Amino acid sequence: MGIRNWRVLRPFSGMIHDLQLRAPWYGSDWVGKEDIWRDSETLYKILSGTIRIFFVNLLPALAYALDMYYRTDHIWGTNEVLLASAIPAVLFAVFSCQPLTIVGVTGLIDLFGYTTYNIVTVRYGVDFLGFMAWVGIWAAIMHWLISIFNWCDYMKYVTDFSSTAFGMYVGIVYIIKGVELIIEEFGEGLSEANGYLSCLIALLFFALTWMTTRIGMGNYLHRYIRGFCTDFSLVIWTIFFAGFAHIPGHLRDVDVRKYPVSQAFQPTPPIDPASRAHGWFIHFWEIPVRWWFIAIPFAALVTALFYYDHNVSSLMAQARHYPLRKHAGFHWDFFLLGITTLVAGFIGIPYPNGLVPQAPVHTDSCAIMRWPRLDDDHDGSEQTISSSENREEKKKGPYIVRILEQRWTHFGMGLLLFGMLTRPLLVALSTVPRAVFAGVFITVGWASIESNPITLRTVNLLRDPIATPTRRKRATVLFLSLQWLTIAAEVAISQTIAAIGFPVIILLLIPLRWTWMLRWFSYEELAELDTPTAEADVVLDSFGGAPAIQSRTKPRSNADPEKSSATANATDATPSDARRRKLKQAEQDNPFTMG
Repeated sequence: MGIRNWRVLRPFSGMIHDLQLRAPWYGSDWVGKEDIWRDSETLYKILSGTIRIFFVNLLPALAYALDMYYRTDHIWGTNEVLLASAIPAVLFAVFSCQPLTIVGVTGLIDLFGYTTYNIVTVRYGVDFLGFMAWVGIWAAIMHWLISIFNWCDYMKYVTDFSSTAFGMYVGIVYIIKGVELIIEEFGEGLSEANGYLSCLIALLFFALTWMTTRIGMGNYLHRYIRGFCTDFSLVIWTIFFAGFAHIPGHLRDVDVRKYPVSQAFQPTPPIDPASRAHGWFIHFWEIPVRWWFIAIPFAALVTALFYYDHNVSSLMAQARHYPLRKHAGFHWDFFLLGITTLVAGFIGIPYPNGLVPQAPVHTDSCAIMRWPRLDDDHDGSEQTISSSENREEKKKGPYIVRILEQRWTHFGMGLLLFGMLTRPLLVALSTVPRAVFAGVFITVGWASIESNPITLRTVNLLRDPIATPTRRKRATVLFLSLQWLTIAAEVAISQTIAAIGFPVIILLLIPLRWTWMLRWFSYEELAELDTPTAEADVVLDSFGGAPAIQSRTKPRSNADPEKSSATANATDATPSDARRRKLKQAEQDNPFTMG
């Protein structure tokens, strides 16, 4: 059952199906022995995962709050961003179908927010928060219509071609923002010492966090130390560099700029007090009526962005390499996102959304890992490997045994985010140098870029030709070129006043993949270079099953991966007449094919 069976004509069926699939698991999400009370290792992973994802969500959000604070004349600041992260965290932890998906403030909403501010407020003098409230109202309605009529089903046609390009784009945007924050420390009226110390803090933060994370992913030191490095690298160096600028001597003599905060649980005081004349609740009906309807195209862009961004982040949190058991619920979760968008508009905070770089981090933090070991040093806690297998297995590194599919890490993160709005923690935050958040931007951005398949394939092509496989090299170069051109276009448009239109480019990649690229590449080449992002059965069940083109050309993910890979390679090399007929039929069934 899927798009081809007209689920769009069966309103609410997708949401009902999502709830029916997930409801049997809800109790175990909170009190299940397998995912919570199994042993001390499980409890440790829940605690460490809560702390890790709290910092991974908090620090980029605060960094974007700093950016929005200056670009919106202090209308959006720390408290608004903290509230926009805390409310959906608790709401999605309790009511969502997939609590592994992290929702918060993204760089794309930062970009959309200050671009909209420059258009409607700077150019036309319209109240920014009143206008954004109407954008939130219309966007919420669009979210609900998409969920009711099951249009999230189209996400099963998203492939790695667009999702990895989008992930690369987000990583580049993070690094650009980090560099911009560093440049601001050399601004007018600031000393050169402030700028150079800020550079030092940001670069050292990035380097040390990256090195600590690499230690956690390697084979050196004891596995408990490696696990600690992986779970708490961001926490350790955030605390260290929060005090770095206060070390007595030359460092403390430099008046490095600190993070700006306001009163606890109160809106950030804007430069124009009239922008927040009524506190948290926005009087959106007071702006001119014509702007109520001018907000509709802006809402359509927000909906387009969230449709792709939120669902892709959810797919990344449930990627094919995670051994998940519990079902997803894309239609219901997108309906829930519409509610948080509406609430955000009413109280004048940034719209929360799925976090692409942080999404897989949450799943990783809930993963029980094992490391291959030799026979002679086996201690009973990790898989034994014979000497003959050792060389190959050592290269594979740690592997995931199971994922703790529960709601406590997400819920705990939400409570901690609410705690950040208290006065003592805001005062502590005000002692942190702004350069730390530039380092956070660069760290999170590089983590997304470094592990991206586009990066890995590009680096592989730059190797010595003797060491580079020649099979399908032309197709690989063309495929990567299309991805890099897409990324360049997205980054370029993000630097202009037309930045609010970048969701259109992202969505156009889906039909591009299933139309023109079928003319430029053979099915065998695409089967090797690209694959649908949604492959796991627990994910596809929410979409009504696999797309026709996937179910006809490759085995499902629950098949043996080595056997499936070998079969696929053999079939791709010498396709039979039957396979050619299937590929032709799949092309005819493609919903994006025109004519």
